[in-house]
Amino acid sequence: MPCALRTALFWDLVLGVLGTVAFLIDLGADLWAASQYVLSGHYLWAALVLALLGLASVALQLFSWFWLRADPAGLHAAQPTGRWLALLHFLQLGYLYRCLQGLRQGLLVWRQEAPSQFDLAYADFLALDISMLRLFETFLETTPQLTLVLAIVLQSGQAEYYQLVGICSSFVGISWALLDYHRALRTCLPSKPLLGLGSSVIYFLWNLLLLWPRVLAVALFSALFPRYVALHFMGLWLVLLFWVWLQGTNFMPGSYSEWLYRATVATILYFSWFNVAEGHTRGRATIHLLFLLGDSVLMVVAWGTQSSWLPTGVPLQTLLLAGLVCFFLGLALRLAYYRWLHPASHWEPDRVDGSLGARPLELHQLPENRRMNQLARNFFPKCRGETALPGKGEVNGVL
Repeated sequence: MPCALRTALFWDLVLGVLGTVAFLIDLGADLWAASQYVLSGHYLWAALVLALLGLASVALQLFSWFWLRADPAGLHAAQPTGRWLALLHFLQLGYLYRCLQGLRQGLLVWRQEAPSQFDLAYADFLALDISMLRLFETFLETTPQLTLVLAIVLQSGQAEYYQLVGICSSFVGISWALLDYHRALRTCLPSKPLLGLGSSVIYFLWNLLLLWPRVLAVALFSALFPRYVALHFMGLWLVLLFWVWLQGTNFMPGSYSEWLYRATVATILYFSWFNVAEGHTRGRATIHLLFLLGDSVLMVVAWGTQSSWLPTGVPLQTLLLAGLVCFFLGLALRLAYYRWLHPASHWEPDRVDGSLGARPLELHQLPENRRMNQLARNFFPKCRGETALPGKGEVNGVL
């Protein structure tokens, strides 16, 4: 095995281990926070933490189960029988099982002197599904939990040490999930270079900086108007769900499971941009950005009509200024990324997914993650005949 390939496989394995450990730490932190709320007598806060955790977990298990049922027969030769898999998902262990399965396959490939093309493609197949599930978990559980913790801190006027740790780890985890997902999409396009270190850092930073103002706006609204935040979320969520439905998504294997995907995407769109339709996305991304910006401005107006100070004595104008600085800095970094750091895009549909370059076997002989291939078509422009110059393509991907 070439040294470069072995090094790449090693780092993929390390990142897989770190991702699994981070998931377990995040789960433990949520359960710890819930127990602390119960001990301090804040039963509603504990119930909200557990409710968000439970709903996200159920959604992840459903996605994992639907995908396994839709995968070609015999693809997952080493997995347990159908009944055991159903039991694992019923016990909310399906996602963790997938993480362990991906680590097992990655270790198997890394230890082989000359891994087969099938083993390499199968490792990519598993990694792509895990990355997608991690993104879903991020916006169904981590981001709402972060918003809830920020609202509790702003409302109570004090922050416990476990809350501060949770806030910091959540921001890093969310940005990491976005970066990991973006890198995973590129493995579906062998001719599209992977993100380099500098590009990865900039991509990580602008996602972090653009997400912070939105989370802060919702958290402040929740702290000042706790009785109305659910109505606000449901109202915007229904509008976003209708928008996703209008774009005619066809991601899941069945009509009922497709609505689960649309509902999840609508939740992501409440906080960030996510492309679900093929074609030029600059216009849709701009409309979504202006929509969220307008909604955040309305929340700012609502703050000004009720109060200008937080329980901590911090003026709202200070937080508003910090949010504006982060927003414009993140927007500038994003524009700089797509202008100078975005690798060239070149679509070659006759190649299968995988970050290891073109493979000589026929398409039907290798595992092909059609789910992520479809999203890759949506997220990256199709260039025919020549490679697009950096900065000339559409601004696609997750915001």
